[in-house]
Amino acid sequence: MYQIVLIRHGESEWNQKGLFTGWTDVDLSEKGVEEAHEAGKYLQKKGFYFDFSYSSLLKRAIKTLNVVLEETNSLWAPITRDWRMNERHYGNLQGLNKIEMAKKFGEEQVLVWRRSYDIRPPKIDDKNKFNQKGDPRYKGIKVPATESLKDVVARVIPFWEEEVKPNLKKGKKIIIAASGNSLRALVKYLDNLSEEEVLNLNIPTAIPLVYEFDKNLKPINHYYLASPKKLKEAVEKVKNQGKKK
Repeated sequence: MYQIVLIRHGESEWNQKGLFTGWTDVDLSEKGVEEAHEAGKYLQKKGFYFDFSYSSLLKRAIKTLNVVLEETNSLWAPITRDWRMNERHYGNLQGLNKIEMAKKFGEEQVLVWRRSYDIRPPKIDDKNKFNQKGDPRYKGIKVPATESLKDVVARVIPFWEEEVKPNLKKGKKIIIAASGNSLRALVKYLDNLSEEEVLNLNIPTAIPLVYEFDKNLKPINHYYLASPKKLKEAVEKVKNQGKKK
């Protein structure tokens, strides 16, 4: 049996503040660091270790991965960082408060921006200080000005097929640390979810999601490493972002 672990980064400083983050390179909050350590310790307790790992180019995912690798005594594992596992680019919404946007434009509009499959937020302005134009880590990459989840799926599938599957086939014990929407895109592909089904998919922060595959690398099982109570609370927290209080 082949196995892989997916983990969304711990709570970021902007998650904590309720801001649209996207490609903005914000750090983990104190709670996010604690979540990463907790996830790593739980994985170690369950006997997991890793000999190959992936993350996006965003430090919240990189730091989460580093913590988990340390806790599972896997810091020696090679790391591949790939922009294709970056969070969805939220365009000109990056840096704006979700609740304030809900009050201004309505919860339904914010839900469309956050959860629609093929609708892109407004393109980021060249003068927006959260623009990634000129960022050296993206040299040679056409940085998007905005993305829908459909756009993220289009970049995540080649990443999986070209980068991950060959190592999975070799029997490597793999972990991928990334963001909510890049992982939603990957889960959509792995589970062959419809556009409607993926809209209701909420991936909580720093709770390991384990996938098991048959000899043909077809998913046969997946589960979160958390109690039903903890998982429900974490999913509800993600689901309720952007709702007026």
